[in-house]
Amino acid sequence: MLRILGLDPGSRVTGYGVVDAGQSGVRYVASGCIRVGSGELAGRLLEIHRHVCELVDTYAPGEVAIERVFMHRNPDSALKLGQARGAALCGACHSGAKVFEYAPRAIKQTITGTGAAEKKQVQHMIKALLAVEGRIGTDAADALAIALCHAHHRGGRLNGRAGRAR
Repeated sequence: MLRILGLDPGSRVTGYGVVDAGQSGVRYVASGCIRVGSGELAGRLLEIHRHVCELVDTYAPGEVAIERVFMHRNPDSALKLGQARGAALCGACHSGAKVFEYAPRAIKQTITGTGAAEKKQVQHMIKALLAVEGRIGTDAADALAIALCHAHHRGGRLNGRAGRAR
């Protein structure tokens, strides 16, 4: 089994998802959000970095998958997203795990079959593919989608014997 940490970085909310991938399929381990509020950007970046370091220490992923930056209409938003992504990348790399990047359209295409899928569609497919019970937030679902996309592209199965890790 290979443990994969998926990260969906944001300057206020960073989603994370952890899965175990192997020949028998992909199993859900954990997911959630890092919420850093609305203070100064530098402080939020430090919090993102610190929390991602904690996730890496807690779950010891062998590989990390992260969403590639896409261009926003607002250049300031794109810069902030890029900085948040950089903070998350630095936190992810401190364990020595390999990091892989995926474009948003490629992630949606892998999970839903269409690169133009809406967040609700991604959320629905993540719950179905990983047999996640209860509510899962959109940021956490996006992070799990990134982890599943990586598992698929490295040769893993996205369906079949999915379920929770023990």
